[in-house]
Amino acid sequence: MMLKFRYIVMLVCLTGCLAACNKNEAFETYDPAPQFTIDTTAIRAFIKANNIQAVKDQSGVFYQIIEPGTGSISYTSNTKVTADYEGRLLNGTVFDSSKGNPITFTLGGIIAGWQIGIPKIQKGGKIRLIIPSYYGYGNVAQGTSIPANAILDFNITLTEVSN
Repeated sequence: MMLKFRYIVMLVCLTGCLAACNKNEAFETYDPAPQFTIDTTAIRAFIKANNIQAVKDQSGVFYQIIEPGTGSISYTSNTKVTADYEGRLLNGTVFDSSKGNPITFTLGGIIAGWQIGIPKIQKGGKIRLIIPSYYGYGNVAQGTSIPANAILDFNITLTEVSN
């Protein structure tokens, strides 16, 4: 009799716990538009304060071509690019660098900001990309070095480009 009572109590508790769960609860979705506006305003202020001669691409990525490089590669997502680069946050904190040892990437396998900016130069070219968070890592932090919604500032030199 005592065993039946325990099972009944456990069943009532389990039923209560399950009933407390709201299955129709709406999940919050991320809307990047307000953050994109915030990022664009911050980038414009950063460019003005640091006297950077950057241009805004139609995508919203800001860039400064330092040297265009030479060649006539037509970029695709499979294009291999070898780059020497340094990435910083707008406060100047370096979060990544090839440190003079260029690294090879497939264009389609890197962040969208690079996919937009890299095709603006050729081999030997140098570009500065100031990338709104939407074209970087969005609202997802990357370890402890890149916070969520981080604007990324890269100096990139293409040492090799091939299809």
